[in-house]
Amino acid sequence: MEPGTATPLAALASLILGYGLGSIPFGLLITRFGGAGDVRTIGSGNIGATNVLRTGKKGLAAATLLCDALKGTFAVLLSVALLGLAIPAALGAFLGHLFPVWLRFRGGKGIATFVGLLLAFSWAALLTFAVVWIGMAAITRYSSLAALCATVCSTIAIYVADLPMVAALFGLLTLISFVMHRENISRLLAGTESKIGAKG
Repeated sequence: MEPGTATPLAALASLILGYGLGSIPFGLLITRFGGAGDVRTIGSGNIGATNVLRTGKKGLAAATLLCDALKGTFAVLLSVALLGLAIPAALGAFLGHLFPVWLRFRGGKGIATFVGLLLAFSWAALLTFAVVWIGMAAITRYSSLAALCATVCSTIAIYVADLPMVAALFGLLTLISFVMHRENISRLLAGTESKIGAKG
């Protein structure tokens, strides 16, 4: 999908629509209704699926992952249907997940929503993300490293597919993802990042 040009008003409406949907804090809602309490009081305090997993309830973490991904997909599809625009909605959904107004702008780190946006724009890039994530996770056992490598490779896949505007979008989202994972990167460099399956 390579969206065309738009009026500033339509682009703003698309951005706001995406932000509204992206800011739905599924991790918080799912853990509360699932009897796991407030996910912000455990682990990193993050509302994403990785921190939800620290509740010990894999089903809640899987549901959070799915909902955080699909809200990005739905935001793009709805914006295309209503406004004929995809990119502003995608950016809005990503930023909404990271900085939800309802939670004083403290949200997740965006990887699940990134995946959902890939689903909306490019199956090939989504497959690239999955292959790279699985491969890196299997080799290194670092989820954060696998995710960051996968964002880079999936963005390259979009560029190779000759979708420059979409590639520029995902390039920006990848850059933001690195910023949001700066503490993980510091721990990776220091050798203190937790590995997949590690306790504590």
